[in-house]
Amino acid sequence: MDAQNGTLLITGQMSVLLDRLPLYVYTQPVSLFHGSTVGQHFRHILEFYTCLLEGCDASYVDYSSRQRNDAISEDPKVAMNVLQTVVKAIPELNVSQLLQVESEFSDTITERPAYSSSIGRELQYAFDHAVHHLAIIRMGIEAHFPEIPVDANLGVAPSTLKHRRTLEVVENVEG
Repeated sequence: MDAQNGTLLITGQMSVLLDRLPLYVYTQPVSLFHGSTVGQHFRHILEFYTCLLEGCDASYVDYSSRQRNDAISEDPKVAMNVLQTVVKAIPELNVSQLLQVESEFSDTITERPAYSSSIGRELQYAFDHAVHHLAIIRMGIEAHFPEIPVDANLGVAPSTLKHRRTLEVVENVEG
């Protein structure tokens, strides 16, 4: 699977979850998240994708300076609209296009190096970032909103899923 299809896969998982989340689950502060919300995690994921898409024309991405859009974290319908915009843009991207990515490693040091990358590599980064935050979202929902069904594979890395399947095959052969 390539970066574009991987992105469509993870955005599909996000879409399914957004469709089933009531507003109170999306916006209620969660103690496990130290007071942040499921919606804030969705906002964070989506802002990385929109930042990347906005940077493609200039071949320059700066995730630290991304535009924050609180409406995404306050309304799952807004999040769904942003998600649909991302989904529509992904197939049109040239994954080989080179980019400069501004980095930030400290909140006290002003020097910010830029590194060469590509749209494909940054889609991989955004995918991994989304997997990580979806795992956090899943834990929060399972702990605080057990009435909401969540896919057991949400937020699980593809390599982990493959490893689990390998273990199942071994157990079935040995069992």
